[in-house]
Amino acid sequence: MDATVTIHRAPWIIPVTRPVLADGGIAVRQGRIVAMGPFADLRAGFSGRPVVDHEQQVLLPGLVNAHAHLELSHLSHLNQTRPAGFTTWVEALLAARMADGRSDEEILAAAADTLARMHADGVIAVADIGNTPVARGLQETFPGVLLHFTEYLGHGRAGLPAHLDRLAREESRTCCTAHAPYSVHAVLLQELKKRARRLGHIFPIHVAETAAEVEMVSTGRGELPAFLRRRGFWDGSFRPTGIDNTGSVQYLHDLGVLDDKTLCVHAVHVSEDEIGLLAATGAGVCLCPGSNRFLAVGRPPLAGFLRHGLLPALGTDSLASNPELSLWQEMRLLARAHPQVAPADILAMATLGGARALHLDELGSLKEGRRADILAIALPTPPAHDDELYEFLVTAGRSIQPRWIGER
Repeated sequence: MDATVTIHRAPWIIPVTRPVLADGGIAVRQGRIVAMGPFADLRAGFSGRPVVDHEQQVLLPGLVNAHAHLELSHLSHLNQTRPAGFTTWVEALLAARMADGRSDEEILAAAADTLARMHADGVIAVADIGNTPVARGLQETFPGVLLHFTEYLGHGRAGLPAHLDRLAREESRTCCTAHAPYSVHAVLLQELKKRARRLGHIFPIHVAETAAEVEMVSTGRGELPAFLRRRGFWDGSFRPTGIDNTGSVQYLHDLGVLDDKTLCVHAVHVSEDEIGLLAATGAGVCLCPGSNRFLAVGRPPLAGFLRHGLLPALGTDSLASNPELSLWQEMRLLARAHPQVAPADILAMATLGGARALHLDELGSLKEGRRADILAIALPTPPAHDDELYEFLVTAGRSIQPRWIGER
């Protein structure tokens, strides 16, 4: 046996894809899990190798934040007062970005600080959406996996040639995506997805975040068209489905956008039929409870997603719409809003759900051969049973102080 193997022992280990392992051990060599099982078995199999005891702690995989906007971290003042409505907040965000006088270096520093705090809070992977390349350089310094997506906006027909020309000139390594059905022309949206499909990229897109979006998609009327008119982007080229309450998911499906690498972010106003479409096409879902709560846009049909075999991912969105970028808090809010959902399923969303949504096969669960990105979390009292363990992790929120097992 290789002398570099270290056994990490804990009274509870949560692999996520398997039941809780009591008095278990994880053998780690050069940042990889080489074995996992009852501690007695590992001690016999790796005789004489060092053992690190994590007394009164639980070991579990690092969390996955499947939706964030790091480049908005310097606009945290926007989360201090809840807006009167969704488009009111969007207008405030646009005005704040226009008026803000900070340099790219200052914006990058705020983004880097947010990312560092996410990692310290137990996040091993982040999907970052940005309109600018400011935060892209953080990929080189993040100890986990940082996926950056360049987000396109362009609702009007007049701007299509310029957007398509820009898209054609993007480097193949740059992941590009669309903002939302209400803010991107159908042709541009389709071309973005075709490119992502050709290059094998994930395609995260804001979908059905507000009821106003469903109204616009189905009828061409309501709050969002009025907002686009004020901005000078409504030119009559948008073609609604013509069927009330058809929904954004159906709209994307009609455009040929849904497949197993499309990630529908927010997915609040989604019908039962649309959930069936998501399941049939293999599309992913990412929920953002904190941002949804701040913007008062509603609650997603979580029970329906689970009933159709969909395991959503979780995301924090940005500091411009969420006072606290913590997946522990996201889990807590989700548990409070959906008490019928098992805490074990909610924890799986913050780990396995995110890894699946981003196609990060080595993350999201603890398994032999995978990266040893493992969290250790101290428990205030020994749980009487597994359900109590999951309930603590999902509802304790900001009181949880995770530690990466490689730290001393």
